[in-house]
Amino acid sequence: MPEGRGEDLFEQRVEKAKRLRERGIDPYPPRYKPTHTAEAARALYTQHELAGDAHPSDIISIAGRIVALRPMGKAAFIGLLDGGDKLQVYLKKDELGDAYDLLKELDFGDFIGAKGKLFKTRTGEITLEAAEFTLLAKALRPLPEKWHGLQDVEKRLRQRYLDLISNEEARKIFVIRSKTVSAIRRFFEQRGYLEVETPVLVGVAAGASAKPFITHHNALDRDLYLRIALELSLKRLVVGGMNRVYEIGRVFRNEGLSFKHNPEYTLLESYEAYADYQDIMSMVEQMVESVALEVLGTTKVTHDGKEIDLKAPWKRLDLRQAIKDTSGVDFEDYPDGHELANKLREMKIEVDRGDSRGRLIDKLLSTYVEPTLIQPTFLVDYPLDMSPLAKKKQDNPRFVERFEGFAAGMELANAFTELNDPIDQMERLSEQERLSKLSADGETDRLDEDFVTALEHGMPPTGGLGMGIDRLVMLLTGQDTIREVILFPQLRGK
Repeated sequence: MPEGRGEDLFEQRVEKAKRLRERGIDPYPPRYKPTHTAEAARALYTQHELAGDAHPSDIISIAGRIVALRPMGKAAFIGLLDGGDKLQVYLKKDELGDAYDLLKELDFGDFIGAKGKLFKTRTGEITLEAAEFTLLAKALRPLPEKWHGLQDVEKRLRQRYLDLISNEEARKIFVIRSKTVSAIRRFFEQRGYLEVETPVLVGVAAGASAKPFITHHNALDRDLYLRIALELSLKRLVVGGMNRVYEIGRVFRNEGLSFKHNPEYTLLESYEAYADYQDIMSMVEQMVESVALEVLGTTKVTHDGKEIDLKAPWKRLDLRQAIKDTSGVDFEDYPDGHELANKLREMKIEVDRGDSRGRLIDKLLSTYVEPTLIQPTFLVDYPLDMSPLAKKKQDNPRFVERFEGFAAGMELANAFTELNDPIDQMERLSEQERLSKLSADGETDRLDEDFVTALEHGMPPTGGLGMGIDRLVMLLTGQDTIREVILFPQLRGK
């Protein structure tokens, strides 16, 4: 219960609810059936107006939360928030009789329903003149004083419901997020992909280099992990003859918090038989362009004051050359991980005990290259050390057929021509298993022997993709922190 003035307001509202019950009025009736939303009510009046009918006779009902209340003696105006839309309601004592006296029991935040005819005020605002109104839910706690926008960022994130009530921009972000996911689904369906669901609880946390969350299954009496990727389960389905599959699902990585990291996030992964990383690269740029046009009506977005054009085709850069150009380091001059680690220390880059050569190259990438990639860009052809699940390049087996997509200085997508040689796969994952015992943070891939067994039954040449939905929404909405695009982000303890 809030303290001070907040506690007093709470008690006052509890007392109002009690008085209503004493008068035989349920402050929380079980149902109400509005005939129109606020938006539909306005559209109805406009339709009549265009037809030359300035006084429509339609009797309609609407419902919403009180966000404005202006009593004026024998009349009052109430502003109702219906989802993300508002409509004004006009109440007159002459019209409502004794029911008008219930107005004094209403507060900001209460839900009411109102029934009557639409008209336009002298100021031109479409308004419903209530012939009757019904209390639908008594709010015992008040809305934030500045209901039009909470200023306390921590409170907005911890009490997202208040943010959605008071912050129209927040609501728009999550509408865009929902539309983005729907648009992605339509894109894949049009290309003949099948959406599937794979296990969240897994015996081996594999498919990415990340530390997992661990849990215990009581009935089986065994430890399980929350998945860190969707990859290995989806590739099993390709082995099984499902040639085009994708999943949009939550994955969990036991890592720190940052402006672009949340321990649980939404990941899109897709796999297409008889495609390679060049095919997937074209698909990604087409998908992002298509989604932006469908959701925003444009391919141009603004992020951190910079205009970014998501229109295909995107720029392509060789990873090795990009790192060399920005850092001055050609990692091929350092085939030994210890030598490369010493070079990074000279450059004042933090190196942890047990960092693999691939991890060190990734630190060069994230430190020097990633911040420069503002316009959509694909970095292509990664060293084998960084990519235990990708197919080697035929002309240079020290590199693999892999790309990552970047925009606004952050990674959006990771994809490669999938490794389908089970012998090579077993050797690489066994090496990752060895490195995991040396790694300080546990961020290496793991050996899933059942997956290798699946590969031994034969998997066709396949192109795979992983894309973070949260970061894509950050890009589309111009947000600079992942917390603003996740309804319930993880936060540090109070």
